[in-house]
Amino acid sequence: MPSTPVPTPDLRPGWAGEPKWDGLRAAILVDASRVVLRSRRGTDMGPAFPEIVAGATLLPDATALDGELAVWDAAGRLAFEQLQYRPARRGAGAARAAQEWPAHFVAFDLLRLSGTDTTGWPYQRRRAALESVFTARRLSAPWVLCPSTTDPATVREWLTWASVGMEGVVFKRLDDVYRPSVHGWHKYKVRETSEAIVGAVTGSLTAPRTLLLGRFDDEDRLQYASRTTTLARQPGAEAAGLLTARRHRHPWTGGSFSAGWGSREQLEVTLVEPELVVEAGVDVARDASGRWRHPARRHRARPDLSPTDVPPPAAGPPKRAAPGRRCPGLLHSACHWRCCGQ
Repeated sequence: MPSTPVPTPDLRPGWAGEPKWDGLRAAILVDASRVVLRSRRGTDMGPAFPEIVAGATLLPDATALDGELAVWDAAGRLAFEQLQYRPARRGAGAARAAQEWPAHFVAFDLLRLSGTDTTGWPYQRRRAALESVFTARRLSAPWVLCPSTTDPATVREWLTWASVGMEGVVFKRLDDVYRPSVHGWHKYKVRETSEAIVGAVTGSLTAPRTLLLGRFDDEDRLQYASRTTTLARQPGAEAAGLLTARRHRHPWTGGSFSAGWGSREQLEVTLVEPELVVEAGVDVARDASGRWRHPARRHRARPDLSPTDVPPPAAGPPKRAAPGRRCPGLLHSACHWRCCGQ
């Protein structure tokens, strides 16, 4: 069941909120000792995630869950870069990845329970049954119960946990049944505004199509951060008037750039003097190097700023809770936020 973007994170009466994870959507079915783990597109991912298949023995027979595959790094941040190539691995490669970067299945919905189709149940009933499965089976890693709340204050609390890779919030109506392929859920993604330096463009210098953005690190190296979405005519013309052709050896000389985060397609780029600062809207999905995984949305040029005014790249440390602050809801046995002192 997919979700539709909404512009505000307001939790309305009659709805529940759940954290939105930076992972891979998946569904798992256990039936007569047969385990089927499939992606949103129907790809069989069982051979790629042997740790999840092995853990399925903890689930009731004839049961199916909807959820997200996620990997956390040692610092407690969701590490999508360690997850993205897992679906293509098999055999010894998959076993090695499972040992080095074990995945978890964050369950957020129940589609079948001990042979009973639960998709016709309202969300509130499905959620209660899902919680009962975790309690009765005493599920722990690789199983994680996704938090759920009807408290707007808790939703606002979750939205402050962007530093550990939480992308936003998903909203589900309490009385809604599970409808495959129907956009009945809503999602709000956290976005922030940040400055970056234009180091190259696609298209031409006089008519740039996208801007390649970077930031100088602590050793004064221009690190690639992201590429913008395609520029409309007016913003492209504005950027062209502020860009300067490369004059000297460029920090990115000889480098190559992919069409998107994790893509193998290479871009043809024109290097420019890394002088122009732009303000861009970015979401919180970053890799361990601090690069934005999704395209940035250029807001405006900032010729009033110099490259030295732009903060260095940073993935951001995991956010710790203040004394007495509540755990955001994960089971303590699988709490990767380090918020419980466990």
